[in-house]
Amino acid sequence: MSPDKNELQAINTAWQIAIQEILRMVIRDMYHGSSEEAFKTHIKRIEEAAVDSIRTDLRLRGTDEWTEVLVKERASNFVTTLLTSFTYDRA
Repeated sequence: MSPDKNELQAINTAWQIAIQEILRMVIRDMYHGSSEEAFKTHIKRIEEAAVDSIRTDLRLRGTDEWTEVLVKERASNFVTTLLTSFTYDRA
Protein backbone atom coordinates (compact mmCIF):
# COMPACT_ATOMS: atom_id res chain seq x y z
CA MET A 1 0.00 0.00 0.00
CA SER A 2 1.42 3.37 -0.98
CA PRO A 3 1.33 6.39 1.32
CA ASP A 4 -1.41 8.90 0.68
CA LYS A 5 -0.74 12.39 -0.68
CA ASN A 6 -0.83 14.06 2.76
CA GLU A 7 1.68 11.60 4.18
CA LEU A 8 4.02 12.14 1.23
CA GLN A 9 3.75 15.90 1.68
CA ALA A 10 4.50 15.55 5.40
CA ILE A 11 7.55 13.40 4.66
CA ASN A 12 8.77 15.87 2.03
CA THR A 13 8.29 18.86 4.33
CA ALA A 14 9.99 17.10 7.26
CA TRP A 15 12.95 16.19 5.04
CA GLN A 16 13.32 19.77 3.81
CA ILE A 17 13.18 21.19 7.34
CA ALA A 18 15.73 18.65 8.60
CA ILE A 19 18.17 19.38 5.78
CA GLN A 20 17.71 23.13 6.20
CA GLU A 21 18.48 22.99 9.91
CA ILE A 22 21.53 20.77 9.44
CA LEU A 23 22.89 23.08 6.75
CA ARG A 24 22.12 26.16 8.81
CA MET A 25 24.18 24.80 11.72
CA VAL A 26 27.06 23.64 9.51
CA ILE A 27 27.26 26.91 7.62
CA ARG A 28 26.95 28.98 10.79
CA ASP A 29 29.76 27.03 12.43
CA MET A 30 31.97 27.13 9.34
CA TYR A 31 31.72 30.87 8.87
CA HIS A 32 31.16 31.99 12.47
CA GLY A 33 34.41 33.95 12.62
CA SER A 34 33.90 35.72 9.31
CA SER A 35 32.50 39.15 8.69
CA GLU A 36 28.96 39.51 7.36
CA GLU A 37 30.32 40.36 3.92
CA ALA A 38 32.52 37.23 3.88
CA PHE A 39 29.56 35.14 5.08
CA LYS A 40 27.35 36.41 2.24
CA THR A 41 30.15 35.79 -0.27
CA HIS A 42 30.53 32.19 0.92
CA ILE A 43 26.78 31.59 0.75
CA LYS A 44 26.61 32.99 -2.80
CA ARG A 45 29.56 30.82 -3.87
CA ILE A 46 27.93 27.70 -2.40
CA GLU A 47 24.61 28.55 -4.08
CA GLU A 48 26.19 29.10 -7.50
CA ALA A 49 28.27 25.91 -7.28
CA ALA A 50 25.30 23.81 -6.15
CA VAL A 51 22.99 25.12 -8.88
CA ASP A 52 25.70 24.62 -11.51
CA SER A 53 26.25 21.05 -10.28
CA ILE A 54 22.52 20.30 -10.41
CA ARG A 55 22.17 21.63 -13.92
CA THR A 56 25.26 19.95 -15.36
CA ASP A 57 25.82 16.77 -13.35
CA LEU A 58 22.42 15.50 -12.24
CA ARG A 59 21.53 12.36 -14.13
CA LEU A 60 18.09 10.92 -13.54
CA ARG A 61 17.95 7.33 -14.72
CA GLY A 62 14.78 6.17 -16.34
CA THR A 63 13.19 9.60 -16.70
CA ASP A 64 12.24 11.54 -19.74
CA GLU A 65 13.82 14.88 -20.65
CA TRP A 66 10.82 16.90 -19.41
CA THR A 67 10.96 15.26 -15.97
CA GLU A 68 14.72 15.76 -15.75
CA VAL A 69 14.41 19.46 -16.64
CA LEU A 70 11.57 19.91 -14.14
CA VAL A 71 13.49 18.20 -11.32
CA LYS A 72 16.63 20.21 -12.06
CA GLU A 73 14.63 23.46 -12.05
CA ARG A 74 12.91 22.62 -8.77
CA ALA A 75 16.15 21.47 -7.15
CA SER A 76 17.89 24.66 -8.27
CA ASN A 77 15.05 26.77 -6.89
CA PHE A 78 15.18 24.86 -3.61
CA VAL A 79 18.94 25.49 -3.28
CA THR A 80 18.48 29.21 -3.92
CA THR A 81 15.54 29.49 -1.51
CA LEU A 82 17.36 27.54 1.18
CA LEU A 83 20.67 29.38 0.99
CA THR A 84 19.19 32.85 0.69
CA SER A 85 17.18 32.14 3.85
CA PHE A 86 20.39 32.01 5.90
CA THR A 87 21.28 35.17 7.75
CA TYR A 88 24.49 36.28 9.35
CA ASP A 89 24.40 35.73 13.09
CA ARG A 90 27.37 36.32 15.34
CA ALA A 91 25.92 34.18 18.13
